[in-house]
Amino acid sequence: MARSRVLTRIDRYVLSQLTLSLVLVTAGLVALIWLTQSLRFIQIIVNRGLSPLVFVKLTFLLIPSFVATILPITCFIVVLFIYARLAGDRELTVMRAAGMSDLTLARPALMVAAAAMLICYFLNIFLVPASLNSFRAYEFEIRNQIAAFLLEPGVFTPVSSDVTVYVQSRGSDNSLRGILIEDGRQSDSPATILARSGQLTVSANGPIVQLEHGSREQLDAQTGRLDLLTFERNTVNLSGSQQSEAAGRPDAADASLFELLHPGPGLSAADQSKWLIEAHRRLTAPLTVVSFTLIGLLATLGGAFRRHGGLLRPFLAVAIVTLLVAAGLGVNNFVAKHLTLLPMIWLVTLLPGLAAGVMLFMPRSLVQPRLRRPAAQ
Repeated sequence: MARSRVLTRIDRYVLSQLTLSLVLVTAGLVALIWLTQSLRFIQIIVNRGLSPLVFVKLTFLLIPSFVATILPITCFIVVLFIYARLAGDRELTVMRAAGMSDLTLARPALMVAAAAMLICYFLNIFLVPASLNSFRAYEFEIRNQIAAFLLEPGVFTPVSSDVTVYVQSRGSDNSLRGILIEDGRQSDSPATILARSGQLTVSANGPIVQLEHGSREQLDAQTGRLDLLTFERNTVNLSGSQQSEAAGRPDAADASLFELLHPGPGLSAADQSKWLIEAHRRLTAPLTVVSFTLIGLLATLGGAFRRHGGLLRPFLAVAIVTLLVAAGLGVNNFVAKHLTLLPMIWLVTLLPGLAAGVMLFMPRSLVQPRLRRPAAQ
């Protein structure tokens, strides 16, 4: 009974160190990635005078995807570091002298890995698609609002890469006077639109100008002649064609798992393959937490004890995990072109962990008892 309590205290001791380190390392790396990724939004926020809350909300929606990506790697780093420190401080030697097996020593790390795996499943299946969907919709809304606010009287304003707008005057109710629009969204036949007046409104599809009493001049790509069309009323969407299409086109990153496994008929064969690969990636990515953890445990618990510690096995474990991450990316791209090799995604994920688990636990559970029997007799 006393021995069981000692083991429980040791489990809690190692588990507390692993949990605290995992939270701190994951938070630090997420903050670093968040800072690097948020730099592309700072210019928009500062130059256009938007509220800092817009920046916080926009970048905060990216955090779940950051956590889901780096959690398997941070779990491996924490397990490797904590157990290497325990070995360096001779704490693992004392635990082994107390009769603890490798499976018992690895139990806290496996518990942390199991919890991290469940968190990754929740993120990949539910939270990340919802946050990316909200991020894309909110980013498109902000860009449309910026395009509407950018129109200044007497200035040629590039609303997008293909649309430039000039207005002579602008009222407080977003009424416009003296409007000129250069529309190059059709590269083979750009158009110039002139109007006496108009009304600017912001819709879900982008900023829209209701033009009155104007003309549209467009170069015919086939004949090379200039076509002139006059109108009393006309509606022009100022958003870029790529932006408007991206707002309505489904994306695999923010689709649900059911949608990925059952894509709609409107998708092409290439897009359906990408959606299927994304579905299997979401199902296999959390399992890498356990595989990487077992590799870290094998590097620290496996092998013979060395008085001055060994750096070869930890460095080898880091190299193996790095290769596995690169192999996972390469396999996803390769399988996208050859769907018959879809099981390779699961093999790359599961085989390293199974091999590490067999190498770590099987020898001590099967070989050592046979070697100890003659000594006991």
